[in-house]
Amino acid sequence: MSGALFPPPSHFIPVQSKPLHRGAQHIYKFPNGFGASVICTMYSRGGPNGLWELGVLDELGDLTYSTPITDDVIGYLEDEEVCELLTRINALSREVTA
Repeated sequence: MSGALFPPPSHFIPVQSKPLHRGAQHIYKFPNGFGASVICTMYSRGGPNGLWELGVLDELGDLTYSTPITDDVIGYLEDEEVCELLTRINALSREVTA
């Protein structure tokens, strides 16, 4: 998890990064009101292997499970997969529901 302190390489810049459970959390916000929580910790899905877990956030910053992206958090992600998901979240319509 040595790379967890740094966000995955992307053209998106996290609005917040903080230590979390011997790893890190990076929060992203997008103009459409959605965001993402990207974590790599000893407890996250894939974290012990240096992989990322991503959850989609709603306009209040809470996890949402009602988007076409996923109905859960997505774990075991490589950097490139995180970047792809951030791009998809950024492109969501404000009115989207699963």
